[in-house]
Amino acid sequence: MDTNVFVALFSGDEGTSRAAQVALAEARADGALAISPAVYAELVAGRDASFVERFLSEKDIEVDWDLDRGVWSAAGARYGEYARARRKQRGDAGPRRILADFLIGAHALQRAGALLTSDTGIYRTYFSELKILAPAESSR
Repeated sequence: MDTNVFVALFSGDEGTSRAAQVALAEARADGALAISPAVYAELVAGRDASFVERFLSEKDIEVDWDLDRGVWSAAGARYGEYARARRKQRGDAGPRRILADFLIGAHALQRAGALLTSDTGIYRTYFSELKILAPAESSR
């Protein structure tokens, strides 16, 4: 799961939150839910850690604290691809990405084969073999 799904869940906007809830339920039907430490850090940067812990516990979402060499390697290699492509672009290259985005993608690829995210473009481009589940694309 990507941080932006939690942002949608916590947004207070009924439509956005509902789409994220449906996508979360659909993802749960496919198996256990987990987040990378990068997602956890992003969540506690924006919310009280006790709130985050309680929410994760209530929703039975695990934090996979052990990122092995394969995750770090894949994240670094794909971030490198992104950085090289961005340097070649002229004009507006879109939003700048950070390494955490690639750690999230590499974690999902190595551990689950799927990622629940609203940010489909970056993951479909740099993690094309990863199954992307998007709240906007889920059945309602």
